[in-house]
Amino acid sequence: MSITVPTSRRIKGKPYFALIFCAFLGFSGLAAAQPYTAEAMWKLKRLADPAISPDGRLAVVPVTTYDIEKNQGDSDLWLVPTKSGKPRQLTGGQSNDNSPAWSPDGELIAFVSKRGEDKEAQIYVIAVDGGEARRVTNVPTGASAPKWFPDSRRIAFITSVWPELKTWPEAAARMKERSESKMTAKVWDKAPFSYFDHFQEDRQPHVYSIGIDGGDPKAITLGSGRWLDTGAPDRGSYDLSPDGLEIAFAANLDPSGIDPNFDIFVMPIDGGEARNITTDNPANDSNPLYSPDGKHLAFRRQLIKGFYADRARLMIHDRRGSTTRNLAENWDRSADGLVWSPDSGALFGAIDDAGTRRVYRFDTNGGEPRAVTNRSSFGALAVAGSGPVIIGLRESFIEPPTLVSIIARTGAATKLSDFNDAALANLTQGKVESVTYKGANGDDVQMWVVYPPNFTPDRKWPLHLLLHGGPHNGMTDAVQWRWNAQVFANWGYVTAWHNFHGSSGFGQAWTDSITKEWAELPYQDTIKAAEWFTAQPWIDANRLSAGGGSYGGYLATLLLGKPHPFKTLVAHASVYNLYTHSATDFGANKQRYGEYWEDFERTNRNSPHMFAANFNTPTLIIHGQLDLRVNVNHSFELFNTLQNKGVPSKLVYFPDENHWVLKPQNSLFWYETNRKWLEQYNKPGPGEAIAPAAQ
Repeated sequence: MSITVPTSRRIKGKPYFALIFCAFLGFSGLAAAQPYTAEAMWKLKRLADPAISPDGRLAVVPVTTYDIEKNQGDSDLWLVPTKSGKPRQLTGGQSNDNSPAWSPDGELIAFVSKRGEDKEAQIYVIAVDGGEARRVTNVPTGASAPKWFPDSRRIAFITSVWPELKTWPEAAARMKERSESKMTAKVWDKAPFSYFDHFQEDRQPHVYSIGIDGGDPKAITLGSGRWLDTGAPDRGSYDLSPDGLEIAFAANLDPSGIDPNFDIFVMPIDGGEARNITTDNPANDSNPLYSPDGKHLAFRRQLIKGFYADRARLMIHDRRGSTTRNLAENWDRSADGLVWSPDSGALFGAIDDAGTRRVYRFDTNGGEPRAVTNRSSFGALAVAGSGPVIIGLRESFIEPPTLVSIIARTGAATKLSDFNDAALANLTQGKVESVTYKGANGDDVQMWVVYPPNFTPDRKWPLHLLLHGGPHNGMTDAVQWRWNAQVFANWGYVTAWHNFHGSSGFGQAWTDSITKEWAELPYQDTIKAAEWFTAQPWIDANRLSAGGGSYGGYLATLLLGKPHPFKTLVAHASVYNLYTHSATDFGANKQRYGEYWEDFERTNRNSPHMFAANFNTPTLIIHGQLDLRVNVNHSFELFNTLQNKGVPSKLVYFPDENHWVLKPQNSLFWYETNRKWLEQYNKPGPGEAIAPAAQ
């Protein structure tokens, strides 16, 4: 297949490519001159999940600014009108203020921060009209995920405690003892013992309540015999009923540690029995959310045990009739990012849908879910007031997360924040388009392509193909801070992300197509993507490279041992040896398709290390010591194997990074190392001119 650039996918009669480019011009005008470098990226402000006032008139949003020299970020809360008016900074100082929550009376905002003498993060409140923030909790085990009671006088929060300790001074003494002890051993007698970048402790996450004037917190879930997810409990782990009399939370029933099953429990706030309302489902139920009128409880349900990317159904539980129904059984997407409309007649969600996160509406009286938005990606939704007023964060490959309001009927979005407008106005950004090509089995594969800012189709250009992680995390139209396609494009590469078989957002069959065989279909999709590009007259078939992290690193390492056209590869946090990986991370969990010792042939054909005899491609290898998702031994093994075979290779090791490179200066080093490596083996920029007949 051959096309003339730029090609277009049409949406409602307008070229998708042109829409993105016009949006870009709206940001940058015609005077953009500075390259979009990694340094420039780190100067952009990053917005986190906003909250909306009960009347819908104001939003509060955390905004993080990074100081590269200090190698740290500072997050402050900003108040932004949802109709008209100027944003106003609400908090300041050298603390990180996050997780804002608006009091029901609209007068106070609770948030999480670590200030002054705080040893752990605590809950603070601040008046909407300004003034000094006031600390509410002083819990030695730290506090997170605040939610208000309807009286605006109490706040619920999560803290991880030792259930056998009866007082806060006892907990403080244990925290102090462990932090000061010269003995550093950790001991487990049951899995799981780690989660991504931290080791699990012998504590349980529980919900507590506290008055806004402080005092001793009151335990809510501690006596229930159940506790929240020990891996990463957050605001989605629990919810309070609108009358403040009941709590719903997700808890793991599995006593073994190897066969998780999260169910939804409800119990009185003042204590009593924790009642399981999802006993009918042996797989995970999560994210309980009460309707504003108190009649229903929404939650997400998966049906396949041990498969994190199983389609999440939107379930509605009738609290009076104790019945539960699936709101959209025939809808082939996962319900996510859900919020109730103020009238309790619908829910809105930010849905991973074919390479874009679209806002969908789900009416509680039935009917098919309806897409509200169609361009850009949206997330972190919040709804309030009449209308209703919907706010959220909009982003794309050319727009970092930006606070917007969304009209529920039309999907039209109005930009509310301009934190990055001045910076973006001076940056050159490459044009973006979505293309579709034939991949494995002749199936259509969606792919995002970002062109160098100075791209012209009359010259030959190099390709850098990015391989996303997961593998079930589809690449959506959004900024990727750790693998920023605009940065790669500004180096002079046509840069692409393809949503290979297994990617989320393209239906359950597509997502589930690789869960038994990780390797073959994504490998074929990657080769077919390279073939699609080399069929274009403006791509230099002798200048191709590819790289990715996590599963993307696995795919890069898989390419090493199989036929491929790439001159060099980049493998970050790569799964290299499935035998050693199978028993790490969540390795104690029962595997859906059996254990590796039950099917050596399948393990062998899917493990990159089994193809080491064929390794001959120069490879850049990167890993962090604190990575407990994919242990660092994989990169050590890969590097030593390549060195043993005499293959040009470089190992970059970060002793203070986890599965991701998150510190500014480490990130800058990561990008610069990538740039130099690619330049050595895949020269950037335009090459030879194309004869007119070939264009």
